[in-house]
Amino acid sequence: MQTADNHERIVAEMTLAEKASLMSGANFWNTKSLDRLGVPSIMLTDGPHGLRKQGGAADHLGLNASIPATCFPTAATLAGSWDVTLLERVGLALGTEAAAERVSVLLGPGMNIKRNPLGGRNFEYFSEDPLLTGRLAAAMVAGIQSRGVGASVKHFAVNSQETHRMSVDEVVDVRALHEIYLEGFRIAVTDAEPWTVMSSYNRVNGTYANENRALLHDVLRERWGFDGLVVTDWGGNNDRVAGLVAGNALEMPSTDGVTDAEIVRAVEAGTLDEAVLDRRVAEVLTLVERTAAVRAAHDDAAGADHDGHHALAVEAARRSAVLLRNERDALPLGQDAGRVAVIGEFAAVPRYQGAGSSLVNPTRVDTALDALRRSDLDIVGYEPGFTRRDAPSPVRLRRALRLAADADTVVLFLGLDESAEAEGVDRAHMRLAHNQMLLARKIVDLGRRVVVVLAGGAPVEMPFAPHVDAILHTYLAGQGGGQAVADLLTGRANPAGKLAETYPLTYTDVPSSVDFGQTEATAEHRESIYVGYRYYDKVGMPVRYPFGHGLSYTSFVYSDLEVDASHARLTVTNAGDAAGTEVVQVYVEAPGAADGRFRAPRELAGFTTAELAPGESVRLEIPFAEHAFDVFDPETSAWRTVGGDYTVLAASSSRDVRASAPLVVRGSSLDAPEGLDHYVDGHVESVGTAEFERLLGRAVPSPRWPAGRPLGRQDIVAQAEGRGGFAGLLHGTIVVAGKLLMAIGRPHAANNTHFALDLPFRSVSRMSAGKVDEAMLDGLLVMVNGRFWHGLRLLATAWRARRRAARARSTETTTAPQEG
Repeated sequence: MQTADNHERIVAEMTLAEKASLMSGANFWNTKSLDRLGVPSIMLTDGPHGLRKQGGAADHLGLNASIPATCFPTAATLAGSWDVTLLERVGLALGTEAAAERVSVLLGPGMNIKRNPLGGRNFEYFSEDPLLTGRLAAAMVAGIQSRGVGASVKHFAVNSQETHRMSVDEVVDVRALHEIYLEGFRIAVTDAEPWTVMSSYNRVNGTYANENRALLHDVLRERWGFDGLVVTDWGGNNDRVAGLVAGNALEMPSTDGVTDAEIVRAVEAGTLDEAVLDRRVAEVLTLVERTAAVRAAHDDAAGADHDGHHALAVEAARRSAVLLRNERDALPLGQDAGRVAVIGEFAAVPRYQGAGSSLVNPTRVDTALDALRRSDLDIVGYEPGFTRRDAPSPVRLRRALRLAADADTVVLFLGLDESAEAEGVDRAHMRLAHNQMLLARKIVDLGRRVVVVLAGGAPVEMPFAPHVDAILHTYLAGQGGGQAVADLLTGRANPAGKLAETYPLTYTDVPSSVDFGQTEATAEHRESIYVGYRYYDKVGMPVRYPFGHGLSYTSFVYSDLEVDASHARLTVTNAGDAAGTEVVQVYVEAPGAADGRFRAPRELAGFTTAELAPGESVRLEIPFAEHAFDVFDPETSAWRTVGGDYTVLAASSSRDVRASAPLVVRGSSLDAPEGLDHYVDGHVESVGTAEFERLLGRAVPSPRWPAGRPLGRQDIVAQAEGRGGFAGLLHGTIVVAGKLLMAIGRPHAANNTHFALDLPFRSVSRMSAGKVDEAMLDGLLVMVNGRFWHGLRLLATAWRARRRAARARSTETTTAPQEG
């Protein structure tokens, strides 16, 4: 085992070039080795809900195949369990599969806050609430790292949208930054001590996250005590030297030595203190040491138990699904279900994971249709009913209605298709496909019992909800979701999941809906702390389903609530006839929050799960979160306790309060701020620029890209739109390619054209594996900026020079004297 002293010795023996070489990857997934000093290469790879180790061509977008691995439910799904024990078990399985493949770092979990339902990567994230996010992520990290594999919590920080994610400036006030967007990371870092943190692509208040010293040093290391390594998101480096100074050690993937040379030049010029580089090298060596057991020879060791992990995937899907509606006890389906028709393509071809870097090649996939046919239900037929991607199909619709008319119960599978949710692109709206809504409306009109099984990684509008008998939401349930659905529909398992995010009635109800994903250079968080239920509960807005909502086939009674400064204690009783699990949520209502203070009316302060047999009772003790009674004070840059008369709520959702108790908390007062009226009354959808600037304490940067100036290295390809000439051709070609790929049924590839549009020009060379050097990039930029032929000549000259240099290196290698 290496020690800090040993690290110092190794660093002291390194040349400057060797130190710089450890600061970037050797290829797409591996770090560089230093054989003469015994420093091995290590592998980092996706993913958050299943290992994505590619055996052939490597990419970060899920385009090329990876080795088979267990595809567990995504984070958005697992969050429905609210079960830290389950998350740790899933993490342990992920770590086991990674270790079996000698993967040193698993890139996950993802834990950004779901600010808006249209966030394209919401399926990879846990919740709109930082406490729930942090505790679930910490549990998964603990499970992964128990197998000697490093976890990488991501994306730090404020990665709230996919639109222009590699350049957008997330403009957020200090209170919201700490109370909402950083708090989950704080909990995960302090509770589970992850070995790596991945920085996000975006800027935070004007500075790229990867070179934001206030985030990476002041908060992450000094305030929270993080002692691990910060790695860039793939292609997420802007200024390599600034990143090192801020606290980033490892840039991925390989840049073919381009940024290594930048580091060497900076040290030689005196603009980078070599001691800073030494600290970053020591962080790499520490990660290599911590993951050493993964790379140790273990030929006789058993591989991953894929059968056992599949069973865990089924269990996790069962435990995480949320029963949203169950009128007149329509579920579970028994003999009274009569003739059952299964309709909807997702029953036979399930939507069980998202797209992009988290795309897993599953070891197997259960389908709900097969599982239902194996059950005791009288399944009289199946019809797909609609086509994916909203293409009209009158024949499918007609055949589905004919089958439904011949049945007593219709199990209708609806959801978001593969084109709707993906890394790199935000959703365009919150609706389900038109052809699905048409099918649902016509089936409801038949007057049969209708049970909807919903799939998707984020909220959707559900105008059909009041008109169907039951809705079971599976989210993206992983490879075992099909069996889990059948178990839940038939009562072999009792639904226990609770929503980890609010479902608004319509998208216009979302406070950030006015401009989310619509601006170019910035994303203004004008809603501040009022994200999710904090907003809806503050203004009393009706919602489809509140945060924490979820039904069961039994009922639970809460009683004897007692509170003190650190805990809530209560008794929960299963008052029904079936065994079940209840997620008990504890909220605190702050004094004056409803009518005169800049504070949410209630905030989640603790939670636990209780598994109870019929008639069984249990006494629960739920500790309050560390900052349950605190706000973050921008003036002192510290948390402070707000005193007063609080009310502690024991609840089954943020709007289903079962018991309450008063609690006096000692602390300072929180006065209503002047000139921030909408932040006091909660109607932040009406915040104007002047009020937002008062909150920020500075001017708001322009939301638009600068017009008329030449494009540079930090600009993105999307900014070439409308410029004409080669720039317009470049932009138009990518857009047309995306449309063609979508038309031929390749939505994963089509969505990834957005990655190309949002790619900064600087990354063209850095992510080309040496095919494009800096001189060639200069030629490309000249072409984009209207001097096509001159730029083409520069590009061609640079290309020829690169080829000559490559041939010269090859000649030197082949003519060098050989040892004999």
